[in-house]
Amino acid sequence: MRLLWDLDGTIFDTYPAILNSFCSVYEEVHGKSVDKKEALRWLKRTSKEAFAHFGISEDFRERFKVLDHAEAEAGSPPFNGIESILAQAEINVIVTHRTRASTKELLVKWGLLQYFDEIVSPDDDGFPRKPDVAAYEYVHNKYQLEWAIGDRSLDLIPAKAVGMKTCAFQNEDIEADLHIDAYTSSFLEKLKTGSE
Repeated sequence: MRLLWDLDGTIFDTYPAILNSFCSVYEEVHGKSVDKKEALRWLKRTSKEAFAHFGISEDFRERFKVLDHAEAEAGSPPFNGIESILAQAEINVIVTHRTRASTKELLVKWGLLQYFDEIVSPDDDGFPRKPDVAAYEYVHNKYQLEWAIGDRSLDLIPAKAVGMKTCAFQNEDIEADLHIDAYTSSFLEKLKTGSE
């Protein structure tokens, strides 16, 4: 199996950290707290859309990144079963909006770095951000990847565009070839057979 992974919300349970960081920025900007359930719903689309919806200027993007980095380092464990899946794959590649340095810190902290052949961070590597297909074309052409695994539609749209099969993790609301809620041995079988 040759797999392309998203990081946040797919390998690591980082949404609590992302949400806390967003809520802190919202409070700094508006002087009051935000509805966390509504904020998470928008963050699962994209942080850019969440910023726009909640009236936060992109000038606060760097502050959000700093807070998120600190929050993620304090917690954000990998999802159960992920290491077994990574160990059985022939190729694992990450395309993430997180910086390469922050991604490596998380992977090293949890002992997962050795499973990855490459980490692509569009901001660090000069690619447009997802759902643009450029980073996906690059890794797909280099590694002949079969599956893309992500928790948001923006992770899977470019994968379909370059001819990969798609797997939605913990999100039934997005279009994908396969939907899963946990990393289990049956998930491996589903990847091999390509069916639900």
